[in-house]
Amino acid sequence: ISEMIDGWLEGTSKKTLGSLIDLFGPKSFAVLFVFLLALPALPLPTAGATHVFEVIAVLLALQLIAGRDAIWLPDRWLKIEVGGPKQQRLLAALARMIRRLERVSRPRLRFLFGHRLSNIVFGLLVIAGCVAAFVAPPFSGLDTLPALAVVLLSLGVLMEDVALAVAAVMVGVAGVALEIFAGKAALAGLGHLFGG
Repeated sequence: ISEMIDGWLEGTSKKTLGSLIDLFGPKSFAVLFVFLLALPALPLPTAGATHVFEVIAVLLALQLIAGRDAIWLPDRWLKIEVGGPKQQRLLAALARMIRRLERVSRPRLRFLFGHRLSNIVFGLLVIAGCVAAFVAPPFSGLDTLPALAVVLLSLGVLMEDVALAVAAVMVGVAGVALEIFAGKAALAGLGHLFGG
């Protein structure tokens, strides 16, 4: 996967969203989930600025659940260039992270991937992670774990590694549990402040 991204970045063709989708074909869903959720997955306060990425990821996941083999996006979006200096730095950083994962990851239970049912489960888990990241309070950093779970899950699908996919689900569950715990603590704090 990292070699494909490096080759695409170093190639002479236009670096558009459409060319990236063409490169990965049916696996372009997972690739776009990685790119869209990479920024929210960073441990940085985004103040809700990444919500648009989460919404787009949900729309793509709905296409996956509906059984589409190829991503549909408006022509205008397909022509968006993603090869600018900032995007190239992000893509290069993602390629390095993927390369590190590729050293420890290997195909495990490959037969579980690429089927209609597994795609539905994949899409539902992506939506769950995106919703959890979306509802996290701004500047709290609580969107990091759910977004990271979507990134890891997508990489697990790309590498056909069920162990990585299971680890991603565990990260997502931990992220949701942390959001619930922090929410309850905040409500209890507000109750003490205003109640007595």
